[in-house]
This record gives sequence, C-alpha cells and structure tokens, in this order.
Amino acid sequence: MKATELRIPQVLLQGPGCLSLIGKEIGRLGTKKALLVTGKVIEKSGYVERVGKILEAAGCSFGVFSDIVGEPGDKDVMAGADAYRKNGCDFLVALGGGSPIDTAKAIGIVETNGGKITDYMGVDKVRKPTPPLIAIATTAGTGSEITKVTIINDTANDVKMLISSPLIVPTVAVADPELTLTMPPSVTAATGLDAFCHAVEAFVSKREQPITDALALRAIRLISQNLRRAWCNGEDLEARANMMLASTLGGISFSNSSVTLIHGMSRPIGALFHIAHGISNAVLLPVWAEYTYIAKPEKFAEVAEVMGENVAGLSTLEAARKAVDAIAALCRDVEIPPIRKLIPDQAEFEKHLEKMARDAVASGSPGNNPRFVTEEKIIELYKKAY
Repeated sequence: MKATELRIPQVLLQGPGCLSLIGKEIGRLGTKKALLVTGKVIEKSGYVERVGKILEAAGCSFGVFSDIVGEPGDKDVMAGADAYRKNGCDFLVALGGGSPIDTAKAIGIVETNGGKITDYMGVDKVRKPTPPLIAIATTAGTGSEITKVTIINDTANDVKMLISSPLIVPTVAVADPELTLTMPPSVTAATGLDAFCHAVEAFVSKREQPITDALALRAIRLISQNLRRAWCNGEDLEARANMMLASTLGGISFSNSSVTLIHGMSRPIGALFHIAHGISNAVLLPVWAEYTYIAKPEKFAEVAEVMGENVAGLSTLEAARKAVDAIAALCRDVEIPPIRKLIPDQAEFEKHLEKMARDAVASGSPGNNPRFVTEEKIIELYKKAY
C-alpha cells in the first residue's frame, strides 16, 4: 500500500435530466455573471439557450464565448480571458466536449494567475484558485468535466500542452446523457474509446491506486457492454447513460492515477495533424495493448474478464492476451481506422516521427507506462499503428 490522493469536483450531477439541477448549485455559489464557454456546433444545437434559461432563472446573467474551432489553442484561451474580463464575469460555465471545458479551465487559470497560458505547461504550475466552474459535458468520453487536467495547443511550437493542477478541478460537473443523444456514430466511437483509454491506462499505470482501480474496471466493463449499442443506435438512452457513467468513472481514474503511453503518443498526432483527441487515442489503443500487456499480465487478465472474455483455465499470460484481442475487436467493430486513413501522406507522417517521439516523452505520460519505452521504440510503434 502507498499514500494516495483523490481529487474530484465538489459536486457531481449524474444521470438523465440532471442538467436541470444546476440552478440550485449556482445559488450556492453566490455568483452573478457567467462566461458561457462553448463551441459553434453546440451553439446551434439549442443547448446554449437551454442553459441560459437555467442561469437566468437562478438570477445570473451571462456572456457567450464560442470562438473555439477544433481543439483549443493558446490564442483561444487568451481571447476567452479577455471576454471574461470585458463581460465582468465572476464564474465560468463550460458546455460541450473536451474543447470548451479545457478552454474554460485555461481561461480560469489566466484570469486569477495572470500571464499567458503557455506559462503553465506541466504539473502544479498554477498557484491561485481559479473562478468557480460548472462543466457540462455533451460527449461521453473526454472526462474533462471531472479532471484536474487541461490540454491546450501551443500554436507557436506545435505542442499539445498538458497543464495539471488540483486548483483547476471544476466546482460542479454535469454528466447528463440526454445531451449526448445527438452525437453521430463517429464521435460516439472516438469519445467512447477515449474513455476506455482513460480507464485502462489508469488501471495499469505505475501510479495506480485501489480506488481508481475499482472505478476503472467498472468503466471498462460498461464501455465493453454499451459502446457498440450506442454507436449503432444513438437514441438508446440506456446505452448512452452507461457510457456517460463510464466516462465519469474513467475521468476520475485517469485524473488521479494518470494516463500512460497512449496519451503521450496521441498528443503530437493531434498537434501536428489536427486529428481529434479521441480518435488519435483510439488509433493507438490496439498497438499499445499489444506492446504493454506482457508487463502487467495480471492486470490485463482482469481487463479480459470484465470485457466478457472466457478466461477459465487459462494462465495469467494467456488471459492477458485475451484482453489484447478484445480491445482490437472493440476498435474494429466501431470502425476505428488505421492512421494511414487519417494521414494518407506516409512521407509527411514519417517526417515528423522524431519530433513526435520527443514530444511524447517530454509530456511525461509515457513514464507511467508499465513497460519501459524509448523514443526509438515510440517511433517503431507509430509506424506499426500507421
């Protein structure tokens, strides 16, 4: 046993219809004006008006910042911080997937700590608490509404910055599966496998701990049982609710026990080729499992069992291998493509491999992987995933 810590939001609202409960939480915060951070797609969905009515009913006015296109960059954050000040806001509401929620966290950092968001890359660089943040997820996967992490692109250096601090955990997290019913199959697959990566990486991480192990296994089971259903029929509310719960459990797990090699390798793909975070994780998942399972076969054997594989009578290593096969099948069933389908110019991809490997190692996440990895091995794994 070892000393551990667990950081989660003050309040977690979970389940169908829980969005309607945020008015009560706003009243408890004693705040008066929100900056509602969202994206253009969500702005057109009607959800902004819905949240706006709840804010107004709670006695709050709000401004809207929706200038995020794709995954958030440092310029988006600084523009959002300027909008926060110009609107005279005293708290933040994020509505959307990982991009709006990560942006809102970063706006909060700049607002109370000053400087530029690029000043805070790394762990525990944030010194002052950020304004209250209500994070409302509209996807079941990123887990950003739960975590102490934000990922922001350093556009000058083509690097996805990982910024981690317990001071940026949202005050209130809202995980209402009704908001995910309109997600298209491709987004359902990508975000669902992002949640799977969060859970399985945390489960085998060198920073594993008993509480997150239990949560991660539950998340893996839920995703194995429900992702295919949600992907096939987006209106299946039971499957959507189970996927949202899995996302929450996976978010708590990786925020406290960390991710590993998958996330370290996926961030450079996103930064250089503008591939969405969830899909860049998903394309690496089978290759990572193949490489890593031998280092922690007892953990992978548990993964196989909760994924529904028959491991009776098998050795630990044989059971662990079943997890590798089950993971590959899950990715295949929801039509996750190889990297070459996303980046067809192989020469262009390989031109960046050395930088990608350096950036992956520099992120720190590969250091948590149970099987040791070098930059040379990372390059080899990129090529295999291609």
